[in-house]
Amino acid sequence: MALDAKIPDGPLEEKWDRHRFEMKLVNPANKRKYSVIVLGTGLAGASASATLAELGYRVKTFCLQDSPRRAHSIAAQGGINAAKNYQNDGDSVRRLFYDTIKGGDFRSREANVYRLAQLSCNIIDQCVAQGVPFAREYGGHLANRSFGGAQVSRTFYARGQTGQQLLLGAYGALSRQVAAGGVTLFTRREMVELVVEDGRAAGIIARNLVTGELERHAADAVVMATGGYGNVYYLSTNAMSCNVSAAMIAYRKGALFANPCFTQIHPTCIPVHGTWQSKLTLMSESLRNDGRVWVPKKTGDTREPRLIPEADRDYYLERKYPAFGNLVPRDVASRNAKEQCDAGRGVGETGYAVYLDFRDAIERDGEEIIRRKYGNLFSMYQRITDEDPYGTPMRIYPASHYAMGGLWVDYNLMSTIPGLFVLGEANFSDHGANRLGASALMQGLADGYFIIPYTLGGYLADRPFGAHKESSDAFTEAEAAVKARIERLLVPTGRRTCDDIHRELGRIVWEHCGMSRTNEGLEEALSQVEALEAVFRQDLAMVGTADSFNQNLEKAMRVSDFLSFSRVMIADARARQESCGSHYNQAFQTEDHEALRDDAHFTHVAAWRHRGEDEEPERVVEELSFEHVTLSQRSYK
Repeated sequence: MALDAKIPDGPLEEKWDRHRFEMKLVNPANKRKYSVIVLGTGLAGASASATLAELGYRVKTFCLQDSPRRAHSIAAQGGINAAKNYQNDGDSVRRLFYDTIKGGDFRSREANVYRLAQLSCNIIDQCVAQGVPFAREYGGHLANRSFGGAQVSRTFYARGQTGQQLLLGAYGALSRQVAAGGVTLFTRREMVELVVEDGRAAGIIARNLVTGELERHAADAVVMATGGYGNVYYLSTNAMSCNVSAAMIAYRKGALFANPCFTQIHPTCIPVHGTWQSKLTLMSESLRNDGRVWVPKKTGDTREPRLIPEADRDYYLERKYPAFGNLVPRDVASRNAKEQCDAGRGVGETGYAVYLDFRDAIERDGEEIIRRKYGNLFSMYQRITDEDPYGTPMRIYPASHYAMGGLWVDYNLMSTIPGLFVLGEANFSDHGANRLGASALMQGLADGYFIIPYTLGGYLADRPFGAHKESSDAFTEAEAAVKARIERLLVPTGRRTCDDIHRELGRIVWEHCGMSRTNEGLEEALSQVEALEAVFRQDLAMVGTADSFNQNLEKAMRVSDFLSFSRVMIADARARQESCGSHYNQAFQTEDHEALRDDAHFTHVAAWRHRGEDEEPERVVEELSFEHVTLSQRSYK
C-alpha cells in the first residue's frame, strides 16, 4: 500500500497559498446542499463546526459531554504559540517552523509544519477579534512568555487558563451557528461505528448515552476531532472521558494509525499519591519560565527543601543544558527527572518527584508579580496538595499527557478513507516525535479555522451532494455490527471491573512503553496485554442493559478499544529501532544518555493498517524528506 501525502509543489513558503488557489471551490449556493458531520467540540471540532457552518454547509456536531464547553481543550493552561515577534527578539515564521521540526526530533513533514507556523499569526488575530482575554503588557500590547524548546518569547496566554478562554471563543462562534440553524448540536452522543459506503465515509452510528438508543446519521463527509489516546496509561493528565475509540473505529474501517508509539510524557505534573488515584493533574509548563528545577545532590536527603543549602542542590537542567536550562523540551525534561529519581535523588514520600522552586523569582520580582502570572495555578496546586508553593517548592513528576501519533492524514487532513478528515490531536501530522509546549492549541485552531474549510471544499467539489442515505444497506449493516458488539459485552459473568482492567493495562504500558523502552520489555508488554485481553473477555463484570443509561457499558467499549490500541502502540515501538523524541529505546542512546536517532533507516512515518482482529497489523511507511532543515543530533546545550 502506497501513501500519498499530496504535498503541493513549489517553494515551501508558497505551498499553502498555491494549494488554496488550485483547489476546486464549492459555490455559495451549493454549500448549503452538502452535509458534514463533526465529531468533537474541543478547539479543533468547535472551530471547524463554526467555520463550516458560517460558510453555508449543513453541520451536525456531536460531543460526549452535556455541553461543548466541557471538552478537554478547556484544561490547557500555559498558552498558544504564534510567530508574531511582538518581543522583537528574533522570532519569525521560519524560526517557529524550525523549532517545531527540531522539537519533534526531525520526524514530521516540513510542509505541514511550515503551514502551521504561517497560520499561527492568523489564529491570534481571530481570537482577539472573538474577545479572548489574552494577557497584555502595561501599554496594552499582547504579552508573550517563553516555553520549552524555544529561545524566544512567542507564547500568548490568558494567565493559566488559556485553553478555557480559547474554547469559550470557539464555543461562542459555535453557539452563534447553532442559534442560526447552521449547526445541529447533539450532546451526550458517542460514535460507535463509522459507516463506509462505496469506499467513502458516509456517516456514523451514534449511541445516545442517556437513553442507549442507536442513531443513524448520514453526511457527505465526516470530520473527526476526537482528541488523543493518552488515557491508555490510565493515569494521565487527560480528562477521564478522553478515549481512543473513535480513532480505533476508523482504524478498523481502513484508516491507518500513524506513529502510535509517539506519546508525550509531560514533565510538570503533580506526582501520583495513591494506588486508587483516577487521574493526574498538570501544572503548566509555563511555570518553568520562573521556577527552577532541582534535586538534592546527596541520595536519600530527606531534609525539608528550605533547609537544604544552595551548595547541596543540583539544578540539573541548568547544569546539563546551559543554553536552554529549565526550558528544554518536554521529552528531555521528563527523562532527566526520571534519571534523577532512579538514581535515588527524588523527593517526597515516594521518591518519585523533583522540586520546582520559585524562591529566586519571588525574591527578584516580588510575590505580587508571580501571583499575577501564575496565581490560579498556584491556588490549584495548594488545593490539591495542601502546600503553599509561594513558600515551599512544588513537587512535580512526569505523566502521560499528549499523543503525537494519531490517524494518518495527507496534506489536506484527509485519512486513507476518502471523506474522513481528522483534525487536532486525533491526527499525527505536525508534531513528529515530541510536541513543543503551547503548540497543541495552535494546531487545533489552525486545523479548524483555517485548513479544513479549504480542503473539505476541495473534496466536496467533485462529489454529488446527498449521495449517502441512512436507509442504505451500509447503515443497516453498521448498526447490526454495533448491536452484536454490545451484546457480547453485556454478558454479566465476571468479577473484574472495567476500571480494574484499565488500571492494569495502564501499569503495563507505563512500565514497558512509557518514558523509556527496551526490546525485552516491549515483548513482555505484548504478552501481558494479550493475557489481559483474555481476562477482559472472560472475567469482565457487567451490569445494566443496552437500552438505558449505562456508564459501565460505555467504559467497557472504551477499555476494549484501549486494549486493541495498546497492541498497535507496542508493535510500533518494537519496530522503531532507534530513539527519537518521546520514543526512548535504551538500546539507542548517546554517551550523554540522549536519544540516538537512526536517520538512515527511520526517517519516516510508520502507519499501521488493520488486517483483522487476529492478524498482525501491516506497517506502511511514508518517507520524510528534509529540504529546508539539516538533520542533526538534537542539542539544547
